[in-house]
Amino acid sequence: MQVSVETTEGLGRRMKVQVPAEHVDNEVEKRLRDLGARMKVDGFRPGKVPLKVVRQRHGGEVRGEVLNEMVQRSYAEALQQQSIRPAAAPHIEPVQVDEGEDLEYVATFDVMPEIEIQGIEAIRVRRPAVEITDADVDNVLERLRKQHAEYQEAAQPAVRGDRVVIDFEGTIDGQPFEGNQAEDAGLILGVGQLPDAFEEGLVGASAGDELTVTHTFPEGLADAEIAGQTAEFKVRVKRVEAPAYPEIDGEFARRLGLEEGGVEALRQAVRGNLERERDNAVRERMKQQVMDQLAEANDPDLPASMVDAEIHALREYAKARGQEEGEAGEYEASARRRVKLGLLVNELVRREGIQVDQERMVEILRGMSAASEDPREMFKQYTRNRQLMESVEASVLEDQVVEWVLERAQTEDEPLSFEALVGPSAASPEAG
Repeated sequence: MQVSVETTEGLGRRMKVQVPAEHVDNEVEKRLRDLGARMKVDGFRPGKVPLKVVRQRHGGEVRGEVLNEMVQRSYAEALQQQSIRPAAAPHIEPVQVDEGEDLEYVATFDVMPEIEIQGIEAIRVRRPAVEITDADVDNVLERLRKQHAEYQEAAQPAVRGDRVVIDFEGTIDGQPFEGNQAEDAGLILGVGQLPDAFEEGLVGASAGDELTVTHTFPEGLADAEIAGQTAEFKVRVKRVEAPAYPEIDGEFARRLGLEEGGVEALRQAVRGNLERERDNAVRERMKQQVMDQLAEANDPDLPASMVDAEIHALREYAKARGQEEGEAGEYEASARRRVKLGLLVNELVRREGIQVDQERMVEILRGMSAASEDPREMFKQYTRNRQLMESVEASVLEDQVVEWVLERAQTEDEPLSFEALVGPSAASPEAG
């Protein structure tokens, strides 16, 4: 096998591979003979079909299979022979595939850049030091009370926190649009179920009122028909209901799934969830600092094919979430950062010989399986999903790299309140 490699631009490579004709022809001949030994053809005894007949019937198909396999095998061997690490799958262009002639093809691809990680010892990380206080627990319990409110019909006009039951019908320039109407819709004012302008228009309304509310839909909605358009809604208020909040007592604890221990068990459960939420937030904030400083201190060449693939993935993700897909250029900065960090993490894994923590992977998969009806069966299904397993492994390795860096970085505590760390929390005893 003959191999020649040339640099095209930056990390781009053009590799020409030539495989001797006899290697291809011998493999085709072998497979045709094996096939003939199994074929059944009228007029011939089993296993005695002439090679000429086998070749006439299946020669093209067999040669195509052999050529495909020869390209894959020789490409892998050529990479090893030239000590090349490709960044992505190659583009293969056949040059010569005729029978009796050497197989020739050209593979174009990007190679992985040579990376020397810089700045590990200079990384400084501020570790949030957060104590869960009784006031944090009280805040969560108050939110839980509001989430479990029971609403009773009220005679007074609606205020924020009340629930209004309404019929509405909206039009744009006098024309209806998809999702423009509803009957007996229950809306709690002030919690963001509908746009602010819509909810504000209902503050002060009483049962029996009929009113008009206008709302301008934001630009960039997936539904282009209404994006940027102003709708007019005719609204009829059928009922106004005021909330009645439960007492925080043993009965309330039982409603939340705590059969024993009463209020004290409820407070402990809330505190435990807040502590888990805090610990996760601390890890994420420290990880973000590590990644930011790694990216700032290192600027490796980025394979264009990897950046393009990441841009495509980000656009597909936006489309799947019903967002405006946008032009490729809008995603380039994010894609380049993600590729850069992926290369840096992979280089540290390779250089330091970091092995994936199998126990941590099992723990993650068990957590993902816990909510299913049959966690053990779901766990088995997850372990058979190659794409999922690769994703979990990459995530675990990334966390291990961050931990490796933190062992060598300079850290100092930064006192913070819980809300400053994570924002308002709605942690409940069932969570986590």
